[in-house]
Amino acid sequence: QVQLVESGGGLVQAGGSATLSCAASGRTLNNYDMAWFRQAPGTEREGVACINSGDGRTYFTDSAKGRFTISRDNAKKTVYLEMNNMKPEDTADYYCATDTNYVCSESFAGLEGWLRWWGQGTQVVVSS
Repeated sequence: QVQLVESGGGLVQAGGSATLSCAASGRTLNNYDMAWFRQAPGTEREGVACINSGDGRTYFTDSAKGRFTISRDNAKKTVYLEMNNMKPEDTADYYCATDTNYVCSESFAGLEGWLRWWGQGTQVVVSS
């Protein structure tokens, strides 16, 4: 069993920055692809970013490209999501997820179904 705990959410001003953390326990993070999702009120959950376990290649949904960065520290079993130039539409509950499968790709379609372990989420609110 893998447990994931997100942190770093809160109130952010539009144009500002925030960094979310996802700490894993129960198993090593080294061989697991990691992804960030978000869900705004009244919407479906969408993929935001993904990072490979092997080569560390990263992928982003269109709305996040150029603004968000995903990184990982395997020694600390932690994955991060750095969010810059934040917009009110970034307001959502943010979740991290992982699996041993090689799940990351340019397309986020179907990604959610390949991830078995999820955190409880952390809320991010971006004010105007």
